[in-house]
Amino acid sequence: MPITAFDHVNIRTANLNAMTKWYEEILGLTSGPRPDFGFPGAWMYLGEHPVVHLVETATPPLAGGDVTLEHAAFRATDLTAFMEVLAARNVAHKAARIDSIGLTQINIWDPDGNHIHVDFKDTSPP
Repeated sequence: MPITAFDHVNIRTANLNAMTKWYEEILGLTSGPRPDFGFPGAWMYLGEHPVVHLVETATPPLAGGDVTLEHAAFRATDLTAFMEVLAARNVAHKAARIDSIGLTQINIWDPDGNHIHVDFKDTSPP
């Protein structure tokens, strides 16, 4: 299961419009297509790849308390091999299939509780 790339970062914000504008104006990213997840947000693209996912929240995260970084993600190949590694090491995980973009996400948490998901294109959920 070789990791092939860093995929994106997901950031919660109570200021979706201001954040979208900042990522466009300061970093030169562009707002682009985003699947309907049932909650508001924006995907910010670097070329053809959405590298920053913004998720709108009702209230801003508290400084020094709730973090705004929700997860980091990686792209990988060979879902079967990855699932075998998780099983062999008794790693808790949650699988999610997002048909609209042909993606299977395997959500895991590191020892400190940080959320990581590994994305597999055009695969079926385990």
